[in-house]
Amino acid sequence: MDGRLWARELTLAYDERVVARDLSVRIADGSFTVIVGPNACGKSTLLKTLARVLKPRAGTVHLDGEPISSYASRHVARQIGMLPQSPVVPNGIVVEDLVSRGRFAHQRLLRQWSVADETVVVEAMRMTEVLDLADRFVEELSGGQRQRVWLAMVLAQETGILLLDEPTTFLDLAHQFEVLDLCADLHEQGRTIVAVLHDLNQACRYATELVVMRDGALVAQGPPAQVITPALVEQVFGMPCRVMDDPETGTPMVVPASRSRRREPLLGQFIDRTT
Repeated sequence: MDGRLWARELTLAYDERVVARDLSVRIADGSFTVIVGPNACGKSTLLKTLARVLKPRAGTVHLDGEPISSYASRHVARQIGMLPQSPVVPNGIVVEDLVSRGRFAHQRLLRQWSVADETVVVEAMRMTEVLDLADRFVEELSGGQRQRVWLAMVLAQETGILLLDEPTTFLDLAHQFEVLDLCADLHEQGRTIVAVLHDLNQACRYATELVVMRDGALVAQGPPAQVITPALVEQVFGMPCRVMDDPETGTPMVVPASRSRRREPLLGQFIDRTT
């Protein structure tokens, strides 16, 4: 497979519970790839495996042409930034110190903290709108504020590839779009972005490529306009719908069928059982 990051024939599991088998996926260089699918289909597990947070039971993830397992952890951290779904906040840490941890992969015995590091940290906080929170304890912040602080820490790593597991979690609607706009800006600047999102319309609006999963398998991959159809949405999510052009962006927009139409199969089953 071409590109910096790809995986072949993965088997993913937690202890004895297998999440996916024979899963192969490619991440196009310079893409804004969004992984979508129903709950518990393996989206976050795949993202963790691509980041080397989770070791596959079988199969291989490749980074820059080599198995990702062959690299030192510090090297991987300079290439891939990962925002997990529910990061744990260290006790008694302020925002600036947490964001500064994103620079650890760049530190060496003969290369300690520098003015350049400080500049990167300040810029990451500015971009995520948490600069005014720099001296606040992270544990005192709202969920949305914390999410933006974690994103700032990942940006401070200055990696070419960003993996974001539900980056809009805890954010109100306005901040959701601000974070996604920021991701789009980073993508336009040359970063490769891979994100897990639950909102299918947001995924279609921002992604250059979708990875659609169901039950641990890859169902479809490609540009949203080529992938999203009423048949696919019903197959993957079990939801009858219409797909039309978003009036703002022209990207696919999924409109769920009316409540009465969605209930027709259920009502039919109920009538059949009682006759």
